[in-house]
Amino acid sequence: MKVLVIGGSGLIGGDAALQLKRAGHEVTIMSRKAPQAPALAELPFLAGDYINDDMGDGRLQGFDALVFSAAADIRNVPMDGSADPAQVYTEANDIAVPRCLEAARDAGISQVVYIGTFYPQVAPERIGVCPYVTSRANTDKAVRALNSDEFKVCCLDLPFVLGHIPGTEVPHIAGLVAYASGQLSDLPVFAPKGGTNHITSRSVAQAVLGALENGEGGKAYLIGDENLSWKEYLERWFTAAGNPQDLEVREDDHPLLPNAIMFAGAGATVSFETSAEDRATLGNFDCNQITAAIEEIVAVYKQ
Repeated sequence: MKVLVIGGSGLIGGDAALQLKRAGHEVTIMSRKAPQAPALAELPFLAGDYINDDMGDGRLQGFDALVFSAAADIRNVPMDGSADPAQVYTEANDIAVPRCLEAARDAGISQVVYIGTFYPQVAPERIGVCPYVTSRANTDKAVRALNSDEFKVCCLDLPFVLGHIPGTEVPHIAGLVAYASGQLSDLPVFAPKGGTNHITSRSVAQAVLGALENGEGGKAYLIGDENLSWKEYLERWFTAAGNPQDLEVREDDHPLLPNAIMFAGAGATVSFETSAEDRATLGNFDCNQITAAIEEIVAVYKQ
C-alpha cells in the first residue's frame, strides 16, 4: 500500500513509518518540517500543516491509507499564557483532525489509523473537566463517526509512550537522563504519587501495522504494555543511569513529571491490560519492553 503518515517526523509517527517501510509498504511522511533523523529523512516527504493548510487541495491523492499521528497536546499550548488551552485543543483537534480525515476520504484514501490517547477510556470522568481529555474524546468520537464500508477508520488509544529514533533528541528525555544520573543537583530527588501504563513507540508501530491489516473499522483499541508506579518507573531510569535509588514518594509537584501533564488527575494511578483478542488483532505487538527502552535511551544520551 501507499501509506501517508501525518506527523511522521515525530517519535510515534516516525517509528510507525519505519515499521511500515520494513513491512514493504510505500511510505511518505507529512509534517510541517522535514524530519531530521537520518532514517526518516530517507523516506519521501510531503510538507503539510493539517491545522492551517487546505488538505483538500489534492496533496492527499494517490495514497491508499493514512496514519494520523499529529493531534495537539500540552506541548502545543504557549507557556506564556497567551492562548486558552481549551481553544488551542478545540481548533487543532476537535475541528482540524476530522476536517483532515474528511479530505483524505474525499481524496480516495480507503483506511485510516488514528493515534489517540487512553484518557477518554481510562479516565472518562475527566471528560468535561480537563480540556485536553475533553478535546481528545471529542476528536476520537468524530473521527470514528467517519467510518464506513468505503472508508475504514480505527483508533489506537495510547498511554505514555517511550522511545528513541537515532538522530533525534527530546529535551524532556535529555533532562530525565541528567536527573537520573545525578547531574541536576538543584532538583529534589523523589517520585510523585500514583502511576500509569507505558508503551514503547516500537510496540505502537507494530500495532499500527496490525491495525492497517486487520483493524476493525469504527473501533478504538486501548493498547499498552507495563503498568508502573511513578516510583518504579523513575527507579528504572536511575538504575539504567548507574545511580540506583530507593525513591521517596511525595505528593509534591515533580520537576520532570509535573501535575500539568497528569491529565487523569494528580496522584492518580491508571492501570489496564490490553485484551488478548485486541493484541492478536493488532499482531501481538511486543510487551515488557520498558526497561530495555530506558536502558537504550540512557546509553544514547550519556554518550
